[in-house]
Amino acid sequence: MRPKGRTLALALAALGVVFGDIGTSPLYAVRESLAPRHGVPLEPEAVLGVLSLIFWSLVLVISIKYLVFVMRADNHGEGGIMALTALVMPSERGAERWRYLAAALGVFGAALLYGDGMITPAISVLSAVEGLEVASPGLAPFVLPLTALILIGLFALQPRGTGGVGRLFGPVMLVWFATLAGLGLVQLVQNPGVLAAVLPHHALGFFAAHGVRAFLVMGSVFLVVTGGEALYADLGHFGRTPIRLAWFGYVLPALLLNYFGQGALVLRDPGALESPFFHMAPDWARYPLVLLAAAATVIASQAVISGSFSLTRQAIQLGYLPRMRVVQTSSTERGQIYVPFVNWTLMLATLALVLGFRSSSALAGAYGVGVSTDMVFTTLLFALIALRLWRWPGVWVALLTAAFLAVDGSFWLTNLVKIPEGGWVPLLVAALAYTLMTTWKRGREVLAEALGAHTLTLERFAERIERTGVTRVTGTAVYLTAHPRYVPEVLLAHLEHHRVLHRRVVICTVRTAERPRVPRERRAHAKPVGAGIERLVLVYGFMETPNLTRDLAEFTELDLDPHEVSFFLGRELVVPAGRYMPRWQEQLFAFLRRNAESPVLYFALPPERSLEVGVYARI
Repeated sequence: MRPKGRTLALALAALGVVFGDIGTSPLYAVRESLAPRHGVPLEPEAVLGVLSLIFWSLVLVISIKYLVFVMRADNHGEGGIMALTALVMPSERGAERWRYLAAALGVFGAALLYGDGMITPAISVLSAVEGLEVASPGLAPFVLPLTALILIGLFALQPRGTGGVGRLFGPVMLVWFATLAGLGLVQLVQNPGVLAAVLPHHALGFFAAHGVRAFLVMGSVFLVVTGGEALYADLGHFGRTPIRLAWFGYVLPALLLNYFGQGALVLRDPGALESPFFHMAPDWARYPLVLLAAAATVIASQAVISGSFSLTRQAIQLGYLPRMRVVQTSSTERGQIYVPFVNWTLMLATLALVLGFRSSSALAGAYGVGVSTDMVFTTLLFALIALRLWRWPGVWVALLTAAFLAVDGSFWLTNLVKIPEGGWVPLLVAALAYTLMTTWKRGREVLAEALGAHTLTLERFAERIERTGVTRVTGTAVYLTAHPRYVPEVLLAHLEHHRVLHRRVVICTVRTAERPRVPRERRAHAKPVGAGIERLVLVYGFMETPNLTRDLAEFTELDLDPHEVSFFLGRELVVPAGRYMPRWQEQLFAFLRRNAESPVLYFALPPERSLEVGVYARI
């Protein structure tokens, strides 16, 4: 049982990480939902209808689907679509179709999140800085340069980590949500009639009155729930109770007060629709509000960027991306990491989006397609878990899934209409990421088959060594291989060229479990093979970065000192032959293989004791 004070502290911290994305939606969601381009007249019933859609979207999607149901599906405390995929992957035989379905949904869903990681900082920061135009129209030419400077500064700070700044996130967002509530409450006092929008018949009447136009408005209403996936992805950082407490006790009331306040303002002053959020503030408060909004959007962007780093590490560990440099930025928090390649790629993409679309309204067309698709995938994966893991009755799972998909599917279909307006951007990013991830996964499988087709088992190799009497030299050699049952190619190459073998040989394999973390006491498993050869398997969770130097030293059963043994690693030089995959895909895999992070660095081996040997592999 977590102490009450600890729960409240985690709820405060969650404000700065979990709710940054959904908490900055008031900057643009109402404006886009009531925009004249939808062809819906700005009249009281239309405003009440849109507010009713906003209210019930937050209740049905965030409060019920994610907070009540989806958060039950944690992978040893961790959330997010990759964790969900690892949880639902069946291990029993005869379940290949379920495995392929879960993998396809999870991998493409993860690929879509990279598009979200590019668009969220762009639209959030740009919408905040655009408040300068409301405060002083003469500052409009400075909006884009200032947005670009803020984003460059944000990405440039990533190598330093978020530990120090992160402690300010919660208090800043506490003030932000209080400001949202205060601004909305002032407007509601002047027009409390908009609270009638909580009645669902206003939403139904809106559809009855406007038909297809109301359907198109749903694509903009979706902007109020775009942070839903972040709630689930950050489950492991804070736990269910603090997130639920923060949402129902503080975030949801603040958001609803602000959304209804914006509606009240627009009904009283239709001209405020240009930027209803900033028009709610008095003139003297607009510059401070712009600064606070900019801080809130930077925090929201930070959460998305950090999520992209975590997603990349998970994908690497699960075998869907090549090794790349992962830097631990905190000595105490394992979740605080920095991935240079992802950071600079996101920065260039985000700046390109800002300079290409030039306004948050234009970016709203690109925002939502990827997230809505992800939400559909999350619902389908949740259904698989409920059926196969929890053994819920099929009828109940079908009814629940149908209810979720009715809402998710509606949002998804309305967002598909945005594809010509910019919705193609996240889909293109997702398609590229999905191609890379599936190519790497399949390529590794093909490479394993190609190398394993003409090698020996360790047991037969040990028998041959004892029979032939190979010259042994003092010392210990550790050979890294992906296949613990077979002799590594690098070992055979070493024996063929040097005609000697170390007196002690350890065949070491690093594996990733389908769980976020593995306890230290269950990390290593060793077994003697014979002829001085031992098999060692090190198991890591998909949220962990391997560190062989540390873990070999801690595994006292083997009595290894990483700074005294010699490490041998094979670096396969892939030669595309068009035998297993399309030629273009084999060439792409060969390119990824050549540019992958050195295993010496990735596995944290002592460079002065490590030797990489190239081995040609035709696939």
